[in-house]
Amino acid sequence: MKLIFATRPSALARWQTQWVMAALQKIHPDLLCEEKVITTQGDKILDKPLPEIGGKGLFTQELETELLCGAVHCAVHSLKDLPVENPAGLTLGCVPVRAEPRDALISARGHLLESLPPAAVVGTSSLRRSAQILSVRPDVTTTSLRGNVDTRLHKALDGQYDAILLAGAGLIRLGMQSHVTQWLPLDVMLPAPGQGALGIQCRANDQESLELLSSLENIPTRAAVTAERQFLLGLGGGCAVPVAAYAHCTVEKETLSIFLTGLVASTDGKQIVKVSGESTDPFELGTRLAKEAITQGATEILQQVSEFGSKAAA
Repeated sequence: MKLIFATRPSALARWQTQWVMAALQKIHPDLLCEEKVITTQGDKILDKPLPEIGGKGLFTQELETELLCGAVHCAVHSLKDLPVENPAGLTLGCVPVRAEPRDALISARGHLLESLPPAAVVGTSSLRRSAQILSVRPDVTTTSLRGNVDTRLHKALDGQYDAILLAGAGLIRLGMQSHVTQWLPLDVMLPAPGQGALGIQCRANDQESLELLSSLENIPTRAAVTAERQFLLGLGGGCAVPVAAYAHCTVEKETLSIFLTGLVASTDGKQIVKVSGESTDPFELGTRLAKEAITQGATEILQQVSEFGSKAAA
């Protein structure tokens, strides 16, 4: 049996794909795996902030096209970049165990979030990160930071920003965690839905691939990210909106319980809607908390964000 994996060209995407292939081959020694590198729209457009070019599938659409035409068997994604709804004919075949979900602050001068100087410049292209930083430090300025992990890290270490924000999982996977100045606690910086987890897509009718991928499935991670992504879906949001969610699971008497916290924030960080709850059903939990957030004003906040994005792109 041979599996061909679609991957983006960045060092992190290649690492993630090669990790999945190695993990599968360890379990299935006779399995042959091969990469096919595909450049996405998000990889090509690096001179604009993500909210201006956003939209669903910015980093995934080209990989999904290769899957649908049968050129590859699987595609490995950072789950936070993968739209919640799969195109017809595709499915999320496997969610391996989650890595570090937190965001990291990196500062060449060793600043922590609380010790950044007034009017400090913080680099991030994530509205979610920017909003939560501004809610804690309204005096700082957040500005666009694009490029792969290596590029963004070098910009921070060269002093082009007082600090930058990156997903911790990517830094750890690339062996760059020594540059982290501060791991931001979850009560300060809630991650994107699915952050730190991988999602491996395949065709819904490809039983051979589904069976092979099932050996990497992690049930608690699947339950947690399903609740997070259902929260995002309930708000009608995509990957570029300031929506955050994090769930963790506990097992008692063979029953899996999911604890979810969700957040919606205005771009200036002045309006925050935060909800939390527990359930054994990730779909019910995410949907319920999205409805709670909507009753507390989340729709109005996201409408303001949408209008802001439209003006920025004009």
